[in-house]
Amino acid sequence: MAEEKMAEQQRSPMHRALPGLLIAGSLGGIGLVMVSLLSLAPPVDDGSGSGVPLAAPQGAPSTVEMSNAGAFILPPTVGPGGKNVPLTPARLDAPPPLAAVPVVPAIPKAKPKVGKTAPRPIRIKIPKIKVNSPIGSVTVNKKGVLGTPPLSKPNQTGWYKGSPVPGETGPAVINGHVSTRSGAAVFDRLRELAKGDQIYVYRSDGKVTRFTVSGIEQASKNSFPTKRVYGNTSNSQLRLITCGGVYNKATHHYTDNIVVYATLSKKKG
Repeated sequence: MAEEKMAEQQRSPMHRALPGLLIAGSLGGIGLVMVSLLSLAPPVDDGSGSGVPLAAPQGAPSTVEMSNAGAFILPPTVGPGGKNVPLTPARLDAPPPLAAVPVVPAIPKAKPKVGKTAPRPIRIKIPKIKVNSPIGSVTVNKKGVLGTPPLSKPNQTGWYKGSPVPGETGPAVINGHVSTRSGAAVFDRLRELAKGDQIYVYRSDGKVTRFTVSGIEQASKNSFPTKRVYGNTSNSQLRLITCGGVYNKATHHYTDNIVVYATLSKKKG
């Protein structure tokens, strides 16, 4: 179950649509970004018919439950994840985690050609968690709410069209359901990823990109790390997002989001 008002039109798709989008509820689990516009993030469809804000209002409490909240201090960096390692959020002002392996230059943004369609991601493979999924596209509706992959296609992921094509400079965003009413969905095991794991994204122009996971966190939807997920980057990065935490059967919402950060480490084609 997943979730994520366009701010104002700019020169590129990423500048036209503010990428501060939160994937929630029905998602089991979403270039360059204009950080100065992050505060204008639109609500995101969580599948229940209502949108939720991307980030919590100032002063809003986090829904992440801590057994000893008074003594809990958020770490200054996103954790590496791994077997038997609890996923915790990092401080909101923490930057994206450092690349786990050497970074390769981004693929230059394709120049539009008459009669040619722009490249787009078409498939994602994550060997460790046995993901081999087609990639559709998601965008915002007239109410400024970002859509999610169809619930009828639990194995499909969604690339946010306002983000870069994977492999280009900036954080490309792909979301996917963690579950649907029929059972586990494509990102059911996303929380198992850890630093060093590999993610492959195939593009319609024949190029294949490999991203290496640099970190993973579980963050409350009331304090979503908007800047860290959607902020400017000087290289090509990838964000995978799904839902996590506690599922409320009454509201059909999960309390948290699982966010995987990865950096381009190989390309071909």
